[in-house]
Amino acid sequence: MKQTTFNRNKIGQLMVTILPFVALIVLFALFVGVVSMKGYRLDMYLQIVFNEGVVLAVVATGAIFIYTLGTFDISLGAATLFAATMGVLAYNATENMALMILAIFASGIICSLLNSVLASVFHIPAFVTTVAMMSVLTAVASQIITTKGGALGGISIPSVIVKDMDNPGFKIILLAVFFLVCFFTFNLTKAGRRQKFIGGNPVCAALTGIQFNKYTILAFTIAGIGVGLGAFLTLVYTPSVTTTTASSIGMNIFIAIVFGGMPISGGARSKIYASLVGGFSFMLLNDILELVIDSSAAYGITQLISAVFFLAVVYVTSMNYRTQMLPR
Repeated sequence: MKQTTFNRNKIGQLMVTILPFVALIVLFALFVGVVSMKGYRLDMYLQIVFNEGVVLAVVATGAIFIYTLGTFDISLGAATLFAATMGVLAYNATENMALMILAIFASGIICSLLNSVLASVFHIPAFVTTVAMMSVLTAVASQIITTKGGALGGISIPSVIVKDMDNPGFKIILLAVFFLVCFFTFNLTKAGRRQKFIGGNPVCAALTGIQFNKYTILAFTIAGIGVGLGAFLTLVYTPSVTTTTASSIGMNIFIAIVFGGMPISGGARSKIYASLVGGFSFMLLNDILELVIDSSAAYGITQLISAVFFLAVVYVTSMNYRTQMLPR
């Protein structure tokens, strides 16, 4: 009986692991079929999905470290907007590419560190600090954009300075390097293992002497680097910033990580590859729905269907653990 239960659990775990990859392949095939059926240019739409997916995957890869701790950060979209805004302002003031990049990454890291300090040092729940930070960063960035360039026009940098970088090869290299560094840190270092331990059982982690504040700050710092890289890639793709830039990234990351097969509780079952698989899966699903639902209400219906898919994925991925001890 025990052996049968063990085998059933192993099969369930294997299915949960494979399912996100199968879903990505199926969504890609559906996307190609829908674009072809509509008579649109496949290369153009693949480029759109790729550019959107790269930004989401990069920011989500950094965010994995936060979600592994059993918490979340919905201010990542606002932080990406703010970092891109600071980058545009820095370039327009100095006309120096290096200073623009420095301003982008410094802004992203500082925004994340503020969240971690409030959460870990002052013992304020992370979801409270990130909600507050989202509102503050969005308001500040929107005020700057509206003042400098108008609500509709936004602010921009000369497209010629990022023209050579706006190609798939460059973006794949950036994504691959960041992902490999995060993969190594997450799976092969003491810091990554301890973050999973904290996410799985924070009480036991504290009793073994693991410093929660230290690894929370580390997680938010890595997420800040991801935000900076995402903001930079956003400017490479579209060298302008408006009040709606990256507005949905915060919630999209949450959905994408779950789509990638990572449990929302974090802990030992967290998977770094969930950011890549889930990020591109979500963008494919989103674009498929927008192509199929070709109407003025497309955005609302797309969000509704995405929410249903999200709940279904959470249900399926949690089935294997329903009779086992809770991880937290």
